Amino acid sequence: MPLARLGSAWLPRIERVLAETPASCGLSLDVPDGALPQLVTWLDLVVAWSERVDLTAARDADTLVDLLLADAALLASTQLTGSVIDVGSGVGAPAIPLAILRPTLTLTLVEPRERRAAFLRTSCGTLSRPDIRLLRTRSMEVEAETAELALSRATLPPPLWLREGARLARSGVWVLLGQDEPPTLATWHSDLDLSYTWPLTGGRRRAVRYAKAPSQD
Repeated sequence: MPLARLGSAWLPRIERVLAETPASCGLSLDVPDGALPQLVTWLDLVVAWSERVDLTAARDADTLVDLLLADAALLASTQLTGSVIDVGSGVGAPAIPLAILRPTLTLTLVEPRERRAAFLRTSCGTLSRPDIRLLRTRSMEVEAETAELALSRATLPPPLWLREGARLARSGVWVLLGQDEPPTLATWHSDLDLSYTWPLTGGRRRAVRYAKAPSQD
């Protein structure tokens, strides 16, 4: 069955993902006022655009909600502050739901593909989030140490992403994994390693946060 715009019928799936994803790691998420309607609006927007633009591989509602929201729910339940750069933003996950769930973050989205950048621009406008910065470029063209924290999902193999994320971030890099083992990088160390389950489809995931080692000077 093709994806359909569900409006408020998305809510049971959204609420389950926001509650159960952090809980699988012993965490909890404080959902801000107004976040649920915004997530509903964004999911419907993804479905509407997917009718003419290849935004997502999801072909059913459960897969779409897990794919777009679960990683963001996990990240939002950790200590996140300051500026975040999301590389290869694509459909906007996890950055757009992360911006909704943690509205005080300063978000930069990096996406070189024209149609996906257009979707991200429309998403920010529809959600009334002009504060979210969009760069239509490749990460290699972004200035080094441009944000406190860097994250990406499936844009590069994990070892390559950790190296690029370390270039872009001043203090931390998130590596989101499926079956891969966490990569390593000199002068960066893992300070948080979370294994979790996508609630609606049972997908096993792992999120590893790396911190920059203090200078020895």
